[in-house]
Amino acid sequence: MSRAGAFRLELFIIGLGVLALVLIFQPFSIGLYAVGSGLVVLAGLINNLLPLAQPGVKARSVVTVALVVALVFCIALLVSITAAHLYGVFFLNPPDPNTLAGKAQLATPPFYKQAFVWEIAAAAVILALIVTALNKTAR
Repeated sequence: MSRAGAFRLELFIIGLGVLALVLIFQPFSIGLYAVGSGLVVLAGLINNLLPLAQPGVKARSVVTVALVVALVFCIALLVSITAAHLYGVFFLNPPDPNTLAGKAQLATPPFYKQAFVWEIAAAAVILALIVTALNKTAR
């Protein structure tokens, strides 16, 4: 990686963290707040790339570490969704079917039947396969 490339990578990493904080603390949209909340976690994980933002570091190693960071993000997301579901199962009262909110909660399929969860799991498997393939071809 050239000196300019390392500087651009460093600016991108720091800029992503600043953007996440701006989105969290803006007072206009709850949707932007949600995006900022996800970005702040991702930016925290991407900060692990800062030591690699040095001249002379191979781009392949930066890509491999970035894929590992994305894999960790997917796994952490799956664990947090599962933990939230288990918290609801064990510590919250069951929904009341006589109320509108209770009917909506009972009509919602469980987390393991949601397409989003399976998409994250598939992304984690694909990332793991790519990292494995990159490590095997590097040897």
